[in-house]
Amino acid sequence: MTQTTRRELAMLATAALIARTALAQTDEAPSIIRAIPRTGERIPAVGLGTAYGFDRDDEQTRRAATLVIRTLVESGGQLIDTASTYGDAENVLGSVISNEGFRDKLFIATKLEAPDPAELKRSLSRLKTAKLDLLQLHNVRNRRQSLARFKAWKAQGVCRYVGVTSTFHGDFPAMEAVIAREQPDFVQIDYSVGDREAQKRILPLAAEIKAGVLTAQPFGSGRLFRAVRGKTVPDWAKDFASSWAQFFLKYLLGDERVTAVIPGTSNPVHMADNLGAMRGRLPDPDQRNRMVAFVDNL
Repeated sequence: MTQTTRRELAMLATAALIARTALAQTDEAPSIIRAIPRTGERIPAVGLGTAYGFDRDDEQTRRAATLVIRTLVESGGQLIDTASTYGDAENVLGSVISNEGFRDKLFIATKLEAPDPAELKRSLSRLKTAKLDLLQLHNVRNRRQSLARFKAWKAQGVCRYVGVTSTFHGDFPAMEAVIAREQPDFVQIDYSVGDREAQKRILPLAAEIKAGVLTAQPFGSGRLFRAVRGKTVPDWAKDFASSWAQFFLKYLLGDERVTAVIPGTSNPVHMADNLGAMRGRLPDPDQRNRMVAFVDNL
């Protein structure tokens, strides 16, 4: 295990305080756990995205990843989403998860650019695992793309679920065609209160085929935080969101078609705050409409 510095201990203590405060403020309400539609397996509704945050395999990055993943696990989270193209993120995650003994506590998802056995072998090696929880075809661009190889790997026990991803609106037609034809277990899509195109096009299709939904870029690549800089959470939202992160995440979780949100962070305090969105009540439909109006008027 990596020796923890005094500063890192302080960050962990702050993260733990945030987690305890979230529990106290919600009368120790249980975490929001969502069922994976195809199987009924249940997973915590807030996970960790790793694009950009862990793409350099150096000591500083590994230490940050260790603190964030400890916070995730200790606060009841499980899902970590990464990709073969996120720089060295798979290497970093594999080392931390192995060193901390966390593999059995996590739901690990990664993505391949193509059904390439060599790319899969590399991902498994870097993540230091023989089996993935979710294997996804990354950034679907062609409506003729197939999941046949992914499904074969699933049948062989290499992964438990298969999925497709896209964060480019121009590729939505291809995504729709592939989802309808290939019927993946999971769909990962760009969806936030500030960008709701997937709500109209992709989520209904995912629900129709009984696919789980992971929401990438739930903070709009940081745009939402920049829009509310210097502002406080409105009074009408404070009974379900104690921070802007929770405000944005709970908008998504208020959509029952969403299985889990996967905000990215390399800061354990932010991880704890994000996980607070799994506690307490969710906004009702009228409040979600009010959230949309609020954000659209920023």
